[in-house]
Amino acid sequence: SSGINAEYGEFFATPRPDLPGKALERARHVVGEIGRTNEAVELLKSGGMEEFGRLMDASHNSLDQDYEVSCKELNEVVGTARRVEGVLGSRMTGGGFGGCAITLVKKGAVEELVRVLGEKCPYSKSFSTTAGAGATSWDEE
Repeated sequence: SSGINAEYGEFFATPRPDLPGKALERARHVVGEIGRTNEAVELLKSGGMEEFGRLMDASHNSLDQDYEVSCKELNEVVGTARRVEGVLGSRMTGGGFGGCAITLVKKGAVEELVRVLGEKCPYSKSFSTTAGAGATSWDEE
């Protein structure tokens, strides 16, 4: 999903000589990311993990192509992860220009993902974690 609804679709499909440099691509990423985030919330509530993974992929592609904040090595890690059976989605995370990728993977495929990344992307380090309950508060005694 591009994350861009019909209201904005025509705007981004039309050449925009009034927008200098890369402004159109940057705006397309921002508007698309807002749409993908809103869609992701609903998918997480309903358990739509496969579609959520596709949104992760679309987000990374947009960060790479429209926002231009990825790099060769990070694209290799994301691309390699995506080819492992059981991976639902993968994208960069953090500030860009290298750094980290986060991958949504089925439990039974975690070991294979770590093995493949170690083999194909030896410059990378991998670890796995599971989702928690989120932020909570507690009373201090």
